[in-house]
Amino acid sequence: MRQVTFAAGLVALCCWAIPVHAATLRCPADSVKVGNVCIVTYEASVWQIPPSNAALIRKVQQGKATLADLTAAGATELSGCGNAPANFPTDGNWTPVSGSNPPSPGVYAVSIPGVKPTACVSWFQANQACLLSGKRLLTNREWQGAAAGTPDPGTDNLTTDCAVNSPGPVNTGARSSCKSSWGVFDMVGNVNEWVADWVDRAGMCTNWLGGDASCFGGSGSGASNQIPGALMRGGDWNYVFSGVFMVDATLAPSEASPIVGFRCAR
Repeated sequence: MRQVTFAAGLVALCCWAIPVHAATLRCPADSVKVGNVCIVTYEASVWQIPPSNAALIRKVQQGKATLADLTAAGATELSGCGNAPANFPTDGNWTPVSGSNPPSPGVYAVSIPGVKPTACVSWFQANQACLLSGKRLLTNREWQGAAAGTPDPGTDNLTTDCAVNSPGPVNTGARSSCKSSWGVFDMVGNVNEWVADWVDRAGMCTNWLGGDASCFGGSGSGASNQIPGALMRGGDWNYVFSGVFMVDATLAPSEASPIVGFRCAR
């Protein structure tokens, strides 16, 4: 706030100052402005792009790449489990593709409509794919803010509702009603989304706030559970306890699952 001094010498507090960054922030075409952060509109799909295609890589990093750009340039989407290249392992410790400058594994996260979100990526891989694309994973707080207004589902009509009781993941942006008040799609259902935060790994779940799952907190004894858990949010395409408040810490950051993807932010 700023001070306003009156002639009589009294000082009053007036007007909340707007952070300069929030006031001037301009988000790329692949994102929407949520407070002072640019949140990508769609869940991430992950693509291999040859290092020789510097123009397409710049488009990806600038948030301007389209599906037509990617397919025309021969980029390959990493769909399905076990399809990550050998130089991009689940621990995230990638090695550069020969000829890449600056060094890169040739793997990038893209936010575009009309494709299946990439699943079967570990937290480490998701984190690196965002960074290579000039972005980062959302924090848990940012995810919760961006999800506001997304329908917290009880049903899935297989056409417009959030995909929470569907045969499989749906194309990004295909469920027209599954959209937050900020304009972000598919934050509930479709694929669980890694966020940046780590916590104690959870070993069991309960429900809260209208039935959303809460798989959070320490899991007690057992050596396999005494390791970090990375937070996932939103739920997946076949989980009726998905929702705006669904929080899950049952996977270690090195694990990958066919129901877990991610999205990025700037």
